[in-house]
Formats: sequence, C-alpha cells, structure tokens
Amino acid sequence: MDFGKVPHSMLSRIDFSLPPDPASNKESLGGQRAVEPKVYIGCPRWGVKEWVGKLYPKGTKDSRFLEEYAKQFNCIELNATFYNLYDEAAIAKWAQKADNDFKFCPKVYQGISHEGHLNEKQALTHAFEKSIAAFEKHLGPVFLQLSDGFGPQRKRELLDYLQAWPSRVSLFVEVRHPGWFAPVEMESLVRMLQSLNKGFIITDTAGRRDVCHMRLPQAKTMVRFVANNLHPTDHPRVDGWIKRIAYWIDNGLEELYFIIHMDQEKHSPELAGYLVDKLNATCRLKLKKPVIVQQELF
Repeated sequence: MDFGKVPHSMLSRIDFSLPPDPASNKESLGGQRAVEPKVYIGCPRWGVKEWVGKLYPKGTKDSRFLEEYAKQFNCIELNATFYNLYDEAAIAKWAQKADNDFKFCPKVYQGISHEGHLNEKQALTHAFEKSIAAFEKHLGPVFLQLSDGFGPQRKRELLDYLQAWPSRVSLFVEVRHPGWFAPVEMESLVRMLQSLNKGFIITDTAGRRDVCHMRLPQAKTMVRFVANNLHPTDHPRVDGWIKRIAYWIDNGLEELYFIIHMDQEKHSPELAGYLVDKLNATCRLKLKKPVIVQQELF
C-alpha cells in the first residue's frame, strides 16, 4: 500500500503512538468481554512467490497458493474485487479452497467507489453483491474505500448509498480525505455509521496519522496495518496494538480483522506470527500462527 508511505529515513522520527480511545467507543463496546471474540489475521495477497519454500511448501504452484494461504491465515483483504467485477463462478472457486472458518474481505469494485457518483451505482452494486454472495459462509465484511477526493461535502451522497446497502452484508467504510478528520466532521460520520450499523476502517500508516482514528461505531473493526519490512519500529507498533486490542476485547469487542500490509510482503509472516503470539498470550485467544518452514538468513 503506497498510501501514507514515507522514506525509510523518516520512520524513526514519526510518533506511532495510538490516539486515546474516544469516549463514544463505550457506547459500542458495552463494557464486558464477549463470550467468544472473533479475531482474524491476514494479508492483502496470497500470490507471494517469496513465500514458496518459506511459508508454502517447496515447489507449490501458483494454482495452489490460495489453498496454502488459507492454511496459514484465517482471512484475506481481497483487493482483486476492486479491480475487476468477477462472476459468481470465479468467486465460488476461491471459496472452495478455503478452510471452514476462513473469511474473504472483498473491497468494493472501483467502478462503484471511485468513478462518478454513488447515487448512480445501484445496478453495479447489485451485480457486485450478487457476485460476492458466492463466497457463502466464507464472506467476511466488505470494505468500501472512498477516494482521496471524496470529502465531507458529499456526506449526503454517502448516507444515501449506505442506507441502500444490503443489510445482510456487513460493510466497513474507509475515508481518506483530510476533511473527514476535523473533529466536527468525524463525530458526524461516526454517528452516521453507528446509526446504520456500519463499520469504520482504521488505517495505521506512517505518513497519515489522522486515519489511525480509533473510532468504533460498532463492536467490530478492521485495522489495516501498514508495516515497513521489519523496520525497528514495526514490532513496538504491534505492541501498542496488542494493548489496545486487549482493552477493546475486555470491554466487549466482538470481531476484529487485522490486515498486515508491507511493500516487501515476503516479511509479512514473521510479523503476523509475532502478532498472533502476543494476542494469544495477552487476550487468552487460540489463534492459528503462520508456520514458517524455513527462516531467512540475514
């Protein structure tokens, strides 16, 4: 993910500490630990050739990458659906390769989110929703990423679109325009999402600290964590998230999707393993840890 990317030389000078929890989160969380909080850890791609012989068995063919990925992680941020509107048969083939509890989190097609006005996208949205329904039990939350130019002046357009979104399909929204993060606009957006039972994506990236907002309009969240290829800041940043996630779970968080991004994705399994170990120990969970069959030599 290039959004919020900064030169490596700047990373040690950035304050990566997480903002305080907003008071409004208490309305969503309820104050008591959920009976069985669901936590999903994943990456944005399964087709990482550097994982062959490291995370995937040596000699794994491209056609088996998804099957092997689903043995190591329990969700994926599916960006493929942003670039193409797939038919149901293609989606069903992906779903067939997944383990029982595996979730696909498809990104809304760019023809809907990034082109023209949302109030003109009813037909495309119906086609998209019909397509992803083929994931069946493997369908996780869908995420609507609005373009950098989609600002608060289009709030009514967003409201109308979200009101028409199929209620049976869980949806998280990601905003990037700086105008949304002004206190008044942020409060208004969170109230809107809360009233519509929609989620709010939190993006933790170096160059845009405003999008790491900590807002929970519902007792579910999706975190897009942009790491920096095992830079010395990566593990302390994960430690900060462990503390926040533990607090949320203790206070009623029901569902978490934590997606690890890196531009050199060959390193993602190590950071995912670190995250899983810490979550299991701190939050009393039993998450599946990626098994690295061959460590890299540095």
